Amino acid sequence: MPGFKVIVIDDEKIVGQMIKVAMEPEGYLVETFLNAEPAFARLRQEKFDVVITDLKMKGADGMEVLRTVKTAYPEVKVIMVTAFASLDSAVEAMKGRVDGFFAKPLKIKELKECIRKLLTPAEPG
Repeated sequence: MPGFKVIVIDDEKIVGQMIKVAMEPEGYLVETFLNAEPAFARLRQEKFDVVITDLKMKGADGMEVLRTVKTAYPEVKVIMVTAFASLDSAVEAMKGRVDGFFAKPLKIKELKECIRKLLTPAEPG
């Protein structure tokens, strides 16, 4: 999927790096952030296709990221990842119109497949 732009917001640096290393060889442009504020600033500067956010972070958490992105940039897809996956958090994310929800440890293959489906136009029919 060449040229698609992805923001990763996760307070664990290794998570952002892992996603970046896995996706850039396939042509994605990936920028990583340790918290939401600089990511929001970046979204105001440039169009991105996907935001991948951790649920639990200091400052703005994943639910706040989801609400902010869906309000200001409704066309941007939001995928949430969390080490604290629960039915309640998944339901809350779904109500917030999250486009994907993954428990950590993250399976990169599943994440890539989700992103590919989100960014591939639906077949008319």
